[in-house]
Amino acid sequence: MSPEPLKDKKDYNHQLLDKVIQARIRFAALAYLLSVTEASFVEIRDSIRATDGNLSIHLRKLETAGYVECIKSFESRKPLSNYRVTDKGREAFAEYLRNVGKFCDDMPDLQAKTA
Repeated sequence: MSPEPLKDKKDYNHQLLDKVIQARIRFAALAYLLSVTEASFVEIRDSIRATDGNLSIHLRKLETAGYVECIKSFESRKPLSNYRVTDKGREAFAEYLRNVGKFCDDMPDLQAKTA
């Protein structure tokens, strides 16, 4: 285990970042789902520009973590998978953003360019 950071040093501990959310496709899918109430697999796929195979694997990881739920139904006898973010997923995403912000909060040059 790594030693504690010095009192006058900032903590850049990579373990503060949620490894479930850290992957690009999972981050994008979760961000998209937070912008809508619910979305179909196809809507998510098209919005984040992922392939079917990649997206299904990443959505399954988000499901396993309890960050999204899948609602299965049928439409005109065709299976339909809709997804929505759980409360746990909302909390995890908010915490992820807070922690990323902690890594960047002492970078005034970066903050001036993004403002």
